Amino acid sequence: MKRCSYLLIFAAALRGQVPSDSVIRAILADRIDTLHQNVGIAVGIVDAHGRRFVSYGSFSVKDPRPVGNDTVFEIGSTTKVFTSTILADMVQRGEVSLDDPVAKYLPAGVKMPRRGGKQITLIDLATHTSGLPRMPSNFAPKDNENPYADYTVANLFQFLSTYELKRDIGSQFEYSNMGVGLLGQALARRAGMDYEALVRARVTGPLKMENTRIALSPEMKSRLAQGHNEARQPTANWDLPTFAGAGALRSDARDMLTFIAAHLGYVESPLGPAMAAMTKVRRPAGNPQTDVALAWIVAKKEGREIFWHNGGTGGYRSFIGFDPKSRVGVVLLSNMSTRTGMDDIGMHLLDASAPLAKLSPLITHREIALDPKIFDRYVGVYQFVPGVALTFTREGAHMFTQLTNQPKFEIFAEGAKDFFVKALDAQFTFETGADGRATAATLHQNGRDQKAKRIEP
Repeated sequence: MKRCSYLLIFAAALRGQVPSDSVIRAILADRIDTLHQNVGIAVGIVDAHGRRFVSYGSFSVKDPRPVGNDTVFEIGSTTKVFTSTILADMVQRGEVSLDDPVAKYLPAGVKMPRRGGKQITLIDLATHTSGLPRMPSNFAPKDNENPYADYTVANLFQFLSTYELKRDIGSQFEYSNMGVGLLGQALARRAGMDYEALVRARVTGPLKMENTRIALSPEMKSRLAQGHNEARQPTANWDLPTFAGAGALRSDARDMLTFIAAHLGYVESPLGPAMAAMTKVRRPAGNPQTDVALAWIVAKKEGREIFWHNGGTGGYRSFIGFDPKSRVGVVLLSNMSTRTGMDDIGMHLLDASAPLAKLSPLITHREIALDPKIFDRYVGVYQFVPGVALTFTREGAHMFTQLTNQPKFEIFAEGAKDFFVKALDAQFTFETGADGRATAATLHQNGRDQKAKRIEP
């Protein structure tokens, strides 16, 4: 980014205003063109003056079509706010109560875990305080490119029927994709329809959000941006049949800004009372500056509150948020999965004093051809600490790595001792002894170098 862009941002911060379109575009250009930490980003802003959109970048590294406010993206965990909006609406209608045990809306044969005589309730799931883990232990995807696709409702119910809670229900915030996926299942069963039909009936239909769906029409597919992993390589779309309520929706910036505008009261809808009620529920979320409402994460600073949520799938990132005091709302959608995502940009647009992340440019790694027999020097188990190890295996002309309890990824050579993962921004360097066989491997990831000693040939 040019120096003048930073001066403009600083001036906007002094005025306490949302940056101008030109400043936002400069931020996006820096993230995409200079840092290569994204491919295409669509931004929407709503305030008392109306709505505006700023977009930058392309549909794909191989497709130069510019993204815009009608480009479709996966929104990932931002779906969770839709699920809790449905929950709040069903409470308003008297169809459920926040304190209802989730078991009430599951098949009779499902044994929900209990602790201390308490049952997990709907509010426990919506606030990530149920005591359920982030993911079930029987989650073992056959395809890491589309990891949720083969996880079934039967798998979920089997896990729940055998799991023992490690902490008291309601005692601690622990973000749980499984918990909100289960909430989506329970609400859909209560309503007598599948999750997508429920979203259409209760949220996207009343708000006239025609471009927010799980199953895309052919016309919407033509507007779907290609997703990219954190190494900027094209990746597959995700399907979440069982955890739909936790992350299955796709949308565009126009629809998502309508959703935020409704939360701010700029759009009149029958969901107004439910949306207002969502922000009233509060539980601690790990530190004094953060609460969790019904799905919304609440950032508290100097007497003001910002409600926000983000999302990420294998190839996309999203951020939505609003400040009820200034009545400003923002939406950011992108087609690259990065660790930072766009949370820093979203918070900066809502609070000009919130800094943008300091990122390093993404380095492009280039594959070279090696004799597969060289891989045999490196095959083995490398331990970081007891119980945490990297395993390297060879399958024909391909080499793979797997961290303990993590998916397996193919690695590619960029030197005789240097390898990288195309699906992640992660690299490995091997150390060898006099015989040429590896004695240690160093993982380069997240700006850290972590060395693991070889413990098994």
